Amino acid sequence: MSKPRILVTRRWPAAVETVLSERFDTTLNKDDTALDAAQLREALHIYDAVLPTVSDKLPAALFEGQTIRTKILGNFGVGFNHIDIAAAREKGVVVTNTPGVLTDCTADLAMLLLLSAARRSGEGERELRAGAWSGWRPTHLVGTKVTGKTVGIIGFGRIGRAFAQRCHFGFGMDVVFHNRSAIDPMEAARYGAVQLQRIEDVLEISDFVSLHCPGGAGNRHLMNAARFAAMKPGAFLINTARGDVVDEAALISALEQGKIRGAGLDVYEAEPNIPERLRAMDNVVLLPHLGSATEETRTAMGMKVADNVIAFFAGQAPPDRVA
Repeated sequence: MSKPRILVTRRWPAAVETVLSERFDTTLNKDDTALDAAQLREALHIYDAVLPTVSDKLPAALFEGQTIRTKILGNFGVGFNHIDIAAAREKGVVVTNTPGVLTDCTADLAMLLLLSAARRSGEGERELRAGAWSGWRPTHLVGTKVTGKTVGIIGFGRIGRAFAQRCHFGFGMDVVFHNRSAIDPMEAARYGAVQLQRIEDVLEISDFVSLHCPGGAGNRHLMNAARFAAMKPGAFLINTARGDVVDEAALISALEQGKIRGAGLDVYEAEPNIPERLRAMDNVVLLPHLGSATEETRTAMGMKVADNVIAFFAGQAPPDRVA
């Protein structure tokens, strides 16, 4: 019996590519360049499985037309708002993701962004590397203290809780959060956190606001002009969730007008395109979507995809099915 044909849309950790190549008739993207819409559409008609990443956009239009050969999309990542789930389901395509394994590394990166934005580390490094540092002085690159401040978390899932734990127990921060569903107060207390009913309730008292909610239509531009206006003066925004959760034009306006003091961003609305006005701001820390970028986590994510695809073609239920 011939092996299922699968496409890996980007380069993955070598250990994962080896496993996939041993089990399937695997095509690897050796150039590691993003596939365009036409290439992805073609892939859906010639491969039994396509293994996409967040950089692969799979809107409803790609699923239209003739019968699709692909039976499973093994997504490399927790978020799947780049895939039109309804269109995939209508065509009978199973979709899986990789929950759980990237929690700690993403929470670590959110903490890095918070500290970097508060203490102006990016500005300092750029100054030093440019040979512009003239030496220590009392008023040089004065930032804001983190310990003892209030952090507000939007979305209290795995990553939100891990981030709360770091903030409260690592830096003595007060933690408040908003979540779509009610969290048992005893569970929240494990992370030193208190749930508030409205997002605005969180925004108005938080020195730092960190986003840990899903992307997609339901949360598109959750942080908009009105909500930036509701933030505490001098506060910072941290985003390691999804770029579409933030209205970038409204964020830029809030920063330029001094409504908020700064931001730390790992995700963007139109990745990899970042607005020039945002890139020009010294009070914004910008990272190229590195939330899960550790050797351990990226390998674990790939192995999760492999497990899901192997189970599917063995006639078993994929453990991380989302559609």
